[in-house]
Amino acid sequence: RLFFYHHASAFSPCPSTRELVIMATTDALSLRGVLRGHRGWVTAIAVNEDGTQVLSASRDKTIVQWNITRGDGEGALSQYGIAHRALKGHGHFVEDVVLSKDGQFALSASWDGSLRLWDLNEGKSTRRFVQHTKAATSVAFSPDNRQIVSGSKDHTIRLWNTLGECKITIDEASQSHSDWVSCVHFSPSTTTPLVVSAGWDKLVKVWTITDEFKLKQNLAGHTGYVNAVTISPDGSLCASGGKDGTAMLWALEEGKHLYSLAAKDIINA
Repeated sequence: RLFFYHHASAFSPCPSTRELVIMATTDALSLRGVLRGHRGWVTAIAVNEDGTQVLSASRDKTIVQWNITRGDGEGALSQYGIAHRALKGHGHFVEDVVLSKDGQFALSASWDGSLRLWDLNEGKSTRRFVQHTKAATSVAFSPDNRQIVSGSKDHTIRLWNTLGECKITIDEASQSHSDWVSCVHFSPSTTTPLVVSAGWDKLVKVWTITDEFKLKQNLAGHTGYVNAVTISPDGSLCASGGKDGTAMLWALEEGKHLYSLAAKDIINA
């Protein structure tokens, strides 16, 4: 899993066992415990700032809220938390889930083509976003939680407000991805607002959103489809990875490739 970490623990999905694996990250990765409850592959995880709130998405069509207990036992024998609530409503695999900054709301993206906004206090879906014509693969909140960006297998990127209204659709051949959009993220920086996307066309794209939503630059270098991107907390760096088994680090302002790290296997998240 690609991430710029600042927690003592990292949460990673484990599709084959339908578990969430918790790893200690102080000096080297070590297994701290697992969360068990899904009945299908775990596809995405969202964690709040202090690591006390965890959401997971799955191919069992649900999102699960977890109470983190850091329970007894070690490694695979440790039940690190218990399932508090399953959020149900999607009609197909749930591919992505993210938390709002205050931890009160969540967004999910599903192969049923929709996004959903969830009130986590009530455990209910309060908005449904329906404009994508194929599976929705990725979704993200803006730093101020006022805007939402999504990507899809329909090759488009869409910008929404929190009322579920689609304000902008990026589908022009000269700018948009020419294959599935696999990942979208807002930059955490409020001084230089950006969106970064990745796709099965082997490209990472950087978008400006200050005055209008437009392509700033393409970051080319991957030799296979790109599954994942992540952005550093200060918004200056981006990491990407995918089919070619290489994690690439980029300077976003200059659009410059800095380093490549060989993972020696497909990078899925």
